[in-house]
Amino acid sequence: MAYQAESYETIVIGAGHAGCEAALATARKGHETLLLAINLDSVAMMPCNPSIGGTGKGHLVREIDALGGEMGKNIDATMIQCKMLNTGKGPAVHSLRAQADKKAYQFRMKEVIENTPHLTLRQQEATKLIIEDGAVTGVQVRTGATYACKTCVVCTGTYLNGKIFMGEVQYSGGPNGMFPAQFLSDSLRDAGFDLQRFKTGTPARVDEKTLDYSKMKVQKGDDEITPFSFETDHIDIDQIDCYLTYTNEKTHKIIRDNLDRSPLVTGDVVGVGPRYCPSIETKVVRFADKDHHQMFMEPEGLHTREVYVQGMSSCLPEEVQIALYRTVPGMEHVQFMRSAYAIEYDCIHPTALKATLESKDVKGLFFAGQINGTSGYEEAGAQGIVAGINAGLLLEKAEPMILDRSQAYIGVLIDDIINEDATEPYRMMTSRAEYRLLLRQDNADLRLTPIGRKVGLISDKRYARFLKKKADIEAEKQRLKETVISPSDKLNAILTELGTAPVNSGVSMAQLLKRPELSYEKLAAVDAGRPELSKAVREEVEIQIKYDGYIQKQLRQVVQFKKLEEKRIPEGVPYDDIEGLRLEAIEKLKSVRPMSIGQASRISGVNPADIAVLHVYLESHRELYQK
Repeated sequence: MAYQAESYETIVIGAGHAGCEAALATARKGHETLLLAINLDSVAMMPCNPSIGGTGKGHLVREIDALGGEMGKNIDATMIQCKMLNTGKGPAVHSLRAQADKKAYQFRMKEVIENTPHLTLRQQEATKLIIEDGAVTGVQVRTGATYACKTCVVCTGTYLNGKIFMGEVQYSGGPNGMFPAQFLSDSLRDAGFDLQRFKTGTPARVDEKTLDYSKMKVQKGDDEITPFSFETDHIDIDQIDCYLTYTNEKTHKIIRDNLDRSPLVTGDVVGVGPRYCPSIETKVVRFADKDHHQMFMEPEGLHTREVYVQGMSSCLPEEVQIALYRTVPGMEHVQFMRSAYAIEYDCIHPTALKATLESKDVKGLFFAGQINGTSGYEEAGAQGIVAGINAGLLLEKAEPMILDRSQAYIGVLIDDIINEDATEPYRMMTSRAEYRLLLRQDNADLRLTPIGRKVGLISDKRYARFLKKKADIEAEKQRLKETVISPSDKLNAILTELGTAPVNSGVSMAQLLKRPELSYEKLAAVDAGRPELSKAVREEVEIQIKYDGYIQKQLRQVVQFKKLEEKRIPEGVPYDDIEGLRLEAIEKLKSVRPMSIGQASRISGVNPADIAVLHVYLESHRELYQK
């Protein structure tokens, strides 16, 4: 029998990476929050790879941290190896990636949640949204309890009507052996949301004692670890090695011989999978000219022998998986601890959402994570903190927080998913950000900490530390510009030794730093007056001076971008009546309901000619919409 239980200001459905960030954000803003998990052992669970960060994704984690989120701190405290990726390229694409101790990551996040004021964690399966007069008012759970709320954030991950595929073996199930959520999809449909099926997969976990690492190439972490969180001063751990090996023609033959048993080929999987993280069978078919593919052995923790086999996601039958894994050097006698599988699940069309991640049609109802058609822990966490912050701001009747494409990778992520109806799970990459030289991971705090402070998630102590760092950067940049050194035999000898041209007139330290051959650290040999500064400050000073010309160019591009964003589109524009708009554009504009000309220009199916027509219409009817 149903009964009325407690009331909360916010209810967060799902305690994965999106749900944890959403619940922590609302609770830390002082709002009574209920976090529902289908199983308390699933809190912050890593059902796929045991890592946080990576290309593009590391930027998201840094931005979550700069806004006041928890993911960066959590991985800093539980990592077992860390690397800065893409260091051979410019700073815009440098990205942190860390291997996590999976269980430690979960345990610490759960402990943080359990000890956060205003936050209640409960094991319950949400089965129904209570919606009255176009607003969410409560959530019903499987035990019959109904919890009242004013705002709700749906973060159901891959649980919604989850179905597991392993060759001919197919059954209802959630990730990592959890139960699926079998009822909430119907409630979402009843509320007017169109659902679609997406799919993701994961490789086998194997027993480390059955691997021969001597046949593989060791992959070590960085000598000096760079933390994810701007609040973490130093990380000193004994890092665990990972290992690299490769598939071969024997592997590929087994896959080709058994493709007729893959649910991807038979059509049993109707959901669309992520293009940028394909299964091994998809890679073998799609890249038929490749005679090998990389596989990384990634330990899952300090207190387990489970090893994650990165690059070998599959939904082939279990016996086929074992056979193909055993063709790989170093895995000839491998034993599985968990088999690979694919999982198919329900998600919404995120074009139904505002840039705040609130539903356009149901007030107070927010969505974050894989329910929005995205993939990845980091993408989920980024959406979670945005949804949580905006749920809190809605309760406070305050202006919402909207990050645009020029402010954050999070802004790029949300802008992409709400404007382009996802046809596959969305994954963040640096190439998606047109202003990526401005949106570097090193300056995420400079970009977003003031916003985190404004919305109430940055403490006085942290903000004071941030202001000092900012002041140190500006002071050192100014010192380098003003410090001029005269030419001398000694100076030119040092410059020649450093591989750069000598000087024949006075030159500032900033001018020297702009030279490709020189770095801030190398200039120590000719800069006697440099102050003691943190590594983060030194790095930021060097990047800002060395890339100043490129940065200024992108800032000018942002000015033009902002002009289009400021051209607002009022609600209620009769797109059907605008002469000259194509039918496809009319349908897309009516569906997305863009807030600005800039947003309209990024909607798939709306071309520049449509934007010109719309712009002329708004200008000619300006007085009508100013009333």
